[in-house]
Amino acid sequence: MTGLTGAYVPGGSLLHRLPAGAKLAGLAVSCTALLLLRSPAALAGAAAAVVLLYAVSRVGLTAAWAQVRPVRWFAVALFCVQLVFADLPAAASSTLRVVLAVALAGLVTLTTRTGALMACLERCLAPVRFAGLDPFRLSLLLSLTLRSVPVMADLVTRVRDAQRARGVERSARAFAVPLVVGALRHADALGEALAARGLDD
Repeated sequence: MTGLTGAYVPGGSLLHRLPAGAKLAGLAVSCTALLLLRSPAALAGAAAAVVLLYAVSRVGLTAAWAQVRPVRWFAVALFCVQLVFADLPAAASSTLRVVLAVALAGLVTLTTRTGALMACLERCLAPVRFAGLDPFRLSLLLSLTLRSVPVMADLVTRVRDAQRARGVERSARAFAVPLVVGALRHADALGEALAARGLDD
């Protein structure tokens, strides 16, 4: 299911060897710290730390860029909106926080196997049994949601490239129809994979 649902890059780095729980806890702490950082200088230091983490993970520039590429236009729009209501440092800080949070979440998915992530989420969700819910199915849902983000981002990129190749990059229909069809095909393939593992009920 890794090929269908994730962007995991095999490796033996320190980040790859860390337990999934430690990485998820580190992600939560790091995102909280990003919210508390106010000055552009502090956020620049945080950005340097994120770059260092990617270097330590040795996942490669292509995989690293793929994590933040889907939010590049959102970041531009966010910066412009913030610039209307705030000054330049505040707009830059807000935008950088979002990009860094996405990059950190991407690093977790790049260095954590789907099975390890699901097992960790299942343990964290164990108390929901008392509410009549299945922790395994909830962890599977959360894991697939997280892992589907890079898949859909890649699909959007491929549809955009196909539009430019046909000279219809301004056509909303030429973008929406292939995107929906591709998303449905991915959902069908994922459903077949789950059914093959007895998870279709």
